[in-house]
Amino acid sequence: MDEPKSPLTSFVPADYQPGFAQDALILQEAPGEEAVPLDVVFVGGGPAGLAGAIELAKLAKKDAEEGGGLGELEIGVLEKAENLGEHCMSGAVINPAAFRTLFPDLGDDDFPFRTKVDSERLYLMKENGQTKLPTPPTMNNHGNFVASICEIVRWLGSKAEGLGINLFTGFPADALLAEGQAVTGVRTAPAGLKRDGTPGSTHMPAMDIASRVTVLTEGTRGTLAGAWRRWQQVGSKNPQIYALGVKEIWEVKKPLESVVHTMGWPLPKNAFGGSWIYPMADDLISIGLVVGLDYRQHALDVHVLLQQLKGHPLIRPYLEGGEMLEWGAKTIPEGGFYALPDRLHGDGLLLAGDAAGFVDVPSLKGIHYAMMSGILAARAAFRALKADDVSAASLASYDEEVAGSFIRKDIYKTRNMRPAFKSGFYAGGIKAGMMMLTGGAFPGGRIAVEPDEMEPRTVGPLPEFTPDSKLTFSKIDAVYRSGNKTRDDIPSHLEAGEDIPPEVAEFYAHMCPAGVFECEDGKLVVNPPNCVDCKTTDILGPRWRPREGGAGTKYKQM
Repeated sequence: MDEPKSPLTSFVPADYQPGFAQDALILQEAPGEEAVPLDVVFVGGGPAGLAGAIELAKLAKKDAEEGGGLGELEIGVLEKAENLGEHCMSGAVINPAAFRTLFPDLGDDDFPFRTKVDSERLYLMKENGQTKLPTPPTMNNHGNFVASICEIVRWLGSKAEGLGINLFTGFPADALLAEGQAVTGVRTAPAGLKRDGTPGSTHMPAMDIASRVTVLTEGTRGTLAGAWRRWQQVGSKNPQIYALGVKEIWEVKKPLESVVHTMGWPLPKNAFGGSWIYPMADDLISIGLVVGLDYRQHALDVHVLLQQLKGHPLIRPYLEGGEMLEWGAKTIPEGGFYALPDRLHGDGLLLAGDAAGFVDVPSLKGIHYAMMSGILAARAAFRALKADDVSAASLASYDEEVAGSFIRKDIYKTRNMRPAFKSGFYAGGIKAGMMMLTGGAFPGGRIAVEPDEMEPRTVGPLPEFTPDSKLTFSKIDAVYRSGNKTRDDIPSHLEAGEDIPPEVAEFYAHMCPAGVFECEDGKLVVNPPNCVDCKTTDILGPRWRPREGGAGTKYKQM
C-alpha cells in the first residue's frame, strides 16, 4: 500500500503541465477537395485581423482601379465566436492612431468610441484609503478615447463586409495545414460532438481553408502561433509573460468624470498589477483588475481580489445602487520588446496583434498596435501576391515595416519596465522611474525573466470570500453575466496532467476566474462548459484547445 504523500509547501506549475499537442496542431496535409479557397485568411476576427483584412481589400481595390493586374482577391477572416466581438475584451482606452491610418477620410467623431479622455487620476491604494500620485508620462491618455472593444470589432466588421470580405464567424481554427515548411491553410474545429467525442445530432465536420497567405491574429496566447513558433524554432530573447484581467461593466447612478488607475491594495506587494475605472457614459462605467501571472501565492484569486476592490471607499460610492451588467476575463501578453518573436514571418505565414505580443504594458495599450500590425501584414501580403511569391523571403518585408513603425519604437522605449517589477513593487517602481527619465536606457542591456509557469508558488491559507450578489459576485454568477451558455455535454477542450496534488488543484481553482476547476476531496474536478477562454489555464495549468464555434462568452460591451 502506497504511503500518503506529504503536503506540498511550494511547487512549480510547469511540473504538472502536459506537453503541447504539437502533432495535432501542425498537419502535413494538403487542404481537402472541398476546401474553401482564399488568397489570404486572417485567423482571428479581432482588431488586428479585421484591420488587416480591410487594408488588404482596399489595396486590391486600388490596384484594380489602376489596372494593376492582380485581379480580385478572396479575403477571409475566421472567428471562433458566434458573432464578431463576443470573445473580445479589453480595458479599453484607445489611441486613435491606427484608425486614422486605416480610415483617413473619417474623423475621430466617426469612430466607434465612447468618451474622450480629458481628465485622469492615479492612486496608490491602501485597504481603507488612497494617495493620489502624479500621472507618469507613459499613462498620459489626453486625446485618447474610452471605448468598448466589442463595439469596435462589430464596427470594423461592418466596414469589412462592405468591402466584400468573407467573415466566417463560428469557425475556430484548430490546426495549420502545411506542405514541407510552408503553411498552406488551416483546418477548423468540428462542431456538435458529444462528451465522448462522437458525432451528435448537430455534428458538423471540420472545414479546410486553403490560403496562399495565412495571417495569425488569434489574440493572446494564440494556439496556432505558439505551435508554428515551436515548429519553426522561432524564439525570443525573453519568454512571453502574461497577466490576467478581470472586468465588469456597471450601470451606475453616480457619474465618473475621470479615467482612474490604481496600484497597490488589494494586491500583495510581490505581485504586479493594478486596476482601472473608466467612464463609458454618464450612467455606465467599466472596472477591472489586472494581475501578472508570475504571482507567488498559490491561492491568489484575481476574481476575488476584484470583488474586494469594489468595497474600497474610493470605488464603492460609484457602484452603490447600480447593477453589474457584464463580466469577463482575458489574459494579456506583458513581456514587451524582449519577448517579441525573433521573426514574424514564414513561408505563407505572418504573425500580428497580441499573438505576436504587441502590447505596451506601461501605457496600458495594445489595440492600436494590433490594428497597425494587421495593416502592415496586409501590405506585406499584398506585395507578395503581386510578386506571385509568398515565400518567407518575400514576406520578410513585414518584419522590416514593423521595425520601422511606432509599434517597435514605443515598445522598445519601455523594454525593461515590466521585467523590472520581478524584483518587487517598490524596487520595480524605482527602476521604472529611472527608465522613464532615461528613455529606457537604464539599466542597460536586457533584464532576463522566467516564463510564468516556471515561477515557484508558495502554499498558504485559502482566502475566505462570501459574495453578497449585489456588490460582489461568485464565479458562477460572473460566468452567467459573461453570456456563456455553452452546452453541458460539450467535449472537454482542456487537458490536465496526471496525478495532480491537492495543493496544485487548489492553485488551479483560484487561478481560473470562471470556476472551471475545483478541488474536491483533494482531487481536481474540471467543468469545461464554464470556460470563458481567457487562456490562463494554458499558461499555468491544463492545456487549452479551441472548442466548437460559438461556444463560450457572448460579450456585448466589453
